[in-house]
Amino acid sequence: MLNMAFELPALPYAHDALAANGMQRETLELHHGKHHQAYVTALNGFVEKNPALQGKSLEEIIKLSHGKEDMAPVFNNAGQHWNHMLFWPAMSPQGGKIPGALEKKLVEDFGSVDKFKEAFKAAAVGQFGSGWAWLVAGTDGKLKVTKTPNGSNPVATGDGHALLGIDVWEHSYYLDFRNRRPDYVQNWLDKLANYEFAASRLAKA
Repeated sequence: MLNMAFELPALPYAHDALAANGMQRETLELHHGKHHQAYVTALNGFVEKNPALQGKSLEEIIKLSHGKEDMAPVFNNAGQHWNHMLFWPAMSPQGGKIPGALEKKLVEDFGSVDKFKEAFKAAAVGQFGSGWAWLVAGTDGKLKVTKTPNGSNPVATGDGHALLGIDVWEHSYYLDFRNRRPDYVQNWLDKLANYEFAASRLAKA
């Protein structure tokens, strides 16, 4: 049985909805419509040619291809599709506001909201080259910050349930912040991050 083809999800807001918060329309149009679409198109091509991938969920494909050199292109495109499906709703025009239950958990596990942001920023800025930083609910129930290179993610690494993820590939921020990744990450945490979304994922973890 063939998979239903994977599809590019619609953005949960207009292309210009994040402009006031530091992510311009052109960035979103290129990142969503070109980069993410390219991952989806490539992944569907791999699935079509490989019966072992057909009928499997995106998460199953990520786990199946992780760590296998001959399946690296499959893993990279599947991982990036999953990552971006989390990235778009992890931002909001009303970003930056942390609901009470999540704030309490951040203080409990990091010491303060500021210490969480410091840890997250350190991971995002310290990821050499391309990759991602994540806020995850670990298997022990505690929140933690992790980072992954390129298209990898917590599904592959088994680090826990991802609540938020920031893309630190240059195409995420170069038009808005040039090469200033620290400024992009700080702005993302303060103005773009959808903590309501993170809280809803935490509730389901």
